[in-house]
Amino acid sequence: MTILLVDDEPALTNPLSRLLTREGYTVDVATDGRLGSQLASEGNYNLLILDWMLPHLTGLQICQQLRDRGDSTPVLFLTAKDTLDDRVIGLDAGADDYLVKPFELRELLARVRALLRRVQTVDPSPTVSKLQVDDLELDLGNQLAHVHGKSIELSEKETQLLGYLMQHSGQVLTHSQIQAHLWGQNSAPSSNVLAALVRLLRRKIELPGSPELIQTVYGKGYRIGGRG
Repeated sequence: MTILLVDDEPALTNPLSRLLTREGYTVDVATDGRLGSQLASEGNYNLLILDWMLPHLTGLQICQQLRDRGDSTPVLFLTAKDTLDDRVIGLDAGADDYLVKPFELRELLARVRALLRRVQTVDPSPTVSKLQVDDLELDLGNQLAHVHGKSIELSEKETQLLGYLMQHSGQVLTHSQIQAHLWGQNSAPSSNVLAALVRLLRRKIELPGSPELIQTVYGKGYRIGGRG
């Protein structure tokens, strides 16, 4: 497994690259965004670990460039930005997970293992390609939602989340159920990542003035459809 680590702090990259190498990974290191972007576009990496703030290009810009090219390589952000809005911005750019600095190295290793072993699939069933709940339609293969005649492009994670909710229309799905579906049974994402993903998805599919499509069941999880 090959990993690209992009961070401009040698005090972090040196011990982290040594640790990942000892764990059996092949690690390339870039200390600025321009080189990181070049390596990410030319290399065949299984995972990208990106600092948010970098010289020349930010980690956010690198991630956006990859997703604009249709590159779905998992991205783990290392960042001091820890608000919900920051997570929404990162998820919107295509990030898969976050670690907020400072962090424990063993937690980073757990995130790395989770992202590398996750199943790369959007379609939750070999026979289902489109789903519909009330006025909401989801084209799984093309990662498009349709609401009241409007087409909305979704990311891979947004498609997975919306598809899972729609497949269980009217049913409350717990936070742990959704996390296991999106990130694996034993690898819950870092704090607030699911909430940020739901918030981002709502911004895209819920039209101003219209009833909410994704309902929060406080203390339990989320539900789509089956209102009342």
